[in-house]
This record gives sequence, structure tokens and C-alpha cells, in this order.
Amino acid sequence: MPEKAIVLIDGEHYLPVVAAGMAELSKSSSITAAVFLGGTEKVTDDADYSPLGVPVIFGDDPVKTMLEAIHKYRPDRVVDLSDEPVVSYADRMRLASYALAAGVAYSGADFDFRPPDFADVVTKPSLSIIGTGKRVGKTAVSAYLARELKSSGLNPCVVAMGRGGPPEPELLRGDEVRLSADDLLGFMRQGRHAASDNYEDAVMSRVMTVGCRRCGGGMAGEPFYSNVVEGAGLAEKLDARILIFEGSGAALPPVKVDASILVAGAHQPLEHVCGYFGTYRLLLADLIVLTMCEEPMAGADAVAAMADGIARIRPEVRLVRAVFRPRPLEPIASQRVFFASTAPSEMMERLSRFLEEETGCAVVGASPHLSNRRLLRADIDGAPDFDCMLTELKAASVDVATDVARQMGKRVVYCDNEPVVIGEKPEALREAALALANAVTAGKE
Repeated sequence: MPEKAIVLIDGEHYLPVVAAGMAELSKSSSITAAVFLGGTEKVTDDADYSPLGVPVIFGDDPVKTMLEAIHKYRPDRVVDLSDEPVVSYADRMRLASYALAAGVAYSGADFDFRPPDFADVVTKPSLSIIGTGKRVGKTAVSAYLARELKSSGLNPCVVAMGRGGPPEPELLRGDEVRLSADDLLGFMRQGRHAASDNYEDAVMSRVMTVGCRRCGGGMAGEPFYSNVVEGAGLAEKLDARILIFEGSGAALPPVKVDASILVAGAHQPLEHVCGYFGTYRLLLADLIVLTMCEEPMAGADAVAAMADGIARIRPEVRLVRAVFRPRPLEPIASQRVFFASTAPSEMMERLSRFLEEETGCAVVGASPHLSNRRLLRADIDGAPDFDCMLTELKAASVDVATDVARQMGKRVVYCDNEPVVIGEKPEALREAALALANAVTAGKE
């Protein structure tokens, strides 16, 4: 069977030329309709489109008109036979995002985008945590969600994928065993990446986790390679009531889920979230968490602009604004602390002051270089004497921060990054996330 296609056309081309282009496409595809995007230079108001041989759909909004045709004719592919000035680069990315979100490929003369392949292998209620890039707080939001689901009795399992994940899916029973710094050092010496996201989730939230790996990430988020489908199979056999699939960077978990939570950073360029294939990720979201909503990461105007941009694309989806604050897993009162983080250097003074005020410790040294081993070692070497290494569990937290601190005879405490809601009641994120989780659970059980 030939592939079914609809075509995008414009009035900057003579109709006989459009017909010739469609005839060429017809050699490989079955064209069911054409969508007119606009342009008037080479068509008249009473133009006869019958030579095209297919229905022509008109409308004021190109995206809405394309979606109308997609929903009516159910094509496999949208083929763009238009060109600038009717459609700009940004317009094409927007059209592509909406086509992909509708499950339809989008292609043209020298480009070809297809929807990511989400394997339909999950039978348990499921959520995905996806992001618009690295370091926007996906793992922190995932760990927070896992804790809240656990406390509500839903018994979650987190399936995390990362660029340092294991060759075979790895189960950690964080709900049964409390992993210590020495445990993580032992895993590291066995050749494991003991700061991978599944370790972070297990330690921070005390839930069962399955660690997976992925390599590469397409523009729409499909990994070039991953073992997440195998990880999903392992998670399906566990006694979890709900599965949380955690994305990596801007890459999406390659499994079909019941709902998605998108984590976007207010500090990112606006077009990265609301343009390019950020639009596609917004279209997948059932709940949006906008993080880093504070100076110096993002000023009030930048946060407002990002929220407005998101609302223009997904006005019906709940948006929660948040910042992150460190939450040590053990008491550190009266301790002289060295704090290691992946937070930007501009945030370290604020986070250190927060730790001192909230925990009663004294932060005598701090490093924002947890993801740069050479600089992290230099910061530790140059720090005043300290009692406790307080570190996030990611990047070089085990092979450098924990290892060096243990060699120095220092205590090691791990710290979570907890989302703190701003601009509305503190419980807003918890309530929105639990409502989504309960909805998908009710739909499956």
C-alpha cells in the first residue's frame, strides 16, 4: 500500500507547477488532500484548483487548517510543497511540531521529520517526566513526584535513562535498602556510574528504580539507542502500582505512557521552549513545571514572557512555577560544610545561605563544578577545613566528591534538590501531580 499523504501548498506557486510537484509525489504516495497556507502572487480569487485532483482545505490559521486535514484524512505524512515567504523557518518548525504531535511525519524537499517511536509495551499506569534540555530539574521533579506518590500509597517505580546508564537494565530496591556513601563507592569501583539518575532516585526518594542507558537524541527527542524498552519490561514485573519514566536531557523515554509532565527552565532562551521542537514537547505535556523562576537565573520579566509563551501554545494545561532548594538527607546542624552542586555559580551564595538558615550548618566552602572533575578537585583542595561533604548525587559526586571526602576522613551527606512552588500555594505542585497520577491510575485499575 502506498503511503497516504496530504500536501501543503501556497499561492506563490503557479497551480500548474503545484500540480506537477504533486504528480511527482504521486509516484510514491497516495495524496488525499491539499492544505492552502496562503500567498496571493500567482493565484486569483477565483482560481480553479480542480486540476490538483484532490480536495483543497482553506483556513485563516495554517496550523489549525493542517490539523483539520490530518484529522479528516488520517495521512501517514504531511509533505510541504510550499516555500518562503509564505512559511518561514519558524513556521515550518511549528507545523512540524503539530504534525508530529498528531502522530504524522512531516517532510519536504530536503528534510524529513517523523514522530518518535514510542513502544506500546507498558500495561501499568504510567507517567513520563520529560524536559526541554539538561539541568532544568527533571530528576529533582521525578524524585519529588516519586516521594509524593509513595506517601499517597501508589508505590511507584522510576525507570530512568541516562548517558551513563548500565548495559543491562539495573534494578535498585531503594524501597528496601538504604544506600550509603560507602555502598555507592563500592558500586563505582565495580565500574558502575553510581551517580546515575536511578541511583539518585533510589537514594533521594527510597523507591524502587530501574536504570537504563541511552545514546544520542533526535530533534523530536527519540534516542538513537536505548535499553528503556527492556527496562520497562523489568519494571512491569515489579509490585509497583505506577511507573515513572524519566527522560534524559531533551530526549524522551521511548515508551508509550498515559500522561507526561514537562519540566522547562525559565532561564532557557524563549525559542528553545516555545519554538523549534520545544513546541512539540509542550504539545505532549499534561502538566508543565517551569523551574529556575528567580534571579539571577531568570528575572520576573523573563519568567512572565516564558509563561505567556507557553500559555499561547497550551492554554489549557496547568503550569506551576518553581525554584529548587537543597534538602540534606541527614542532619548537618553545627557542621562545617563543603557544598558541591551543579547549580550555576551565581546561585551558590544564595543556596549556601539557605542551607545555613534552614539547617544550622556553616558552609565554609562551595563549588558549582560538580560536573567538572578538574575544577571540583581544585575547589575541594582550596577549601578551608570542613567536617562534612554535602553533595548532590549526580555527575562527579561519587567518584570525586565522595571519594575525596572519604580519603580525608570526612562525613558525606547527600542532598536533594527540592522544588519549591512560587506565586501560589506551596501544595500546588503536589496537588497537580497527584491529580494527574490518580487520573491515569483510575483509568487502568
